[in-house]
Amino acid sequence: MEKWECSACGYVYDPALGDPDNGITPGTAFEDIPDDWVCPECGADKDMFEKLE
Repeated sequence: MEKWECSACGYVYDPALGDPDNGITPGTAFEDIPDDWVCPECGADKDMFEKLE
């Protein structure tokens, strides 16, 4: 699964880790995160994330 980076602050969402503090369990693909999820570091919307190559 691909990692995604917040273009606002540089936070990297790693699907292997998820975001358990915000209800995203480990193993959750970025595409499967609800659209109302925001960056846990800066609060940017999900559409501010870009897939890392």
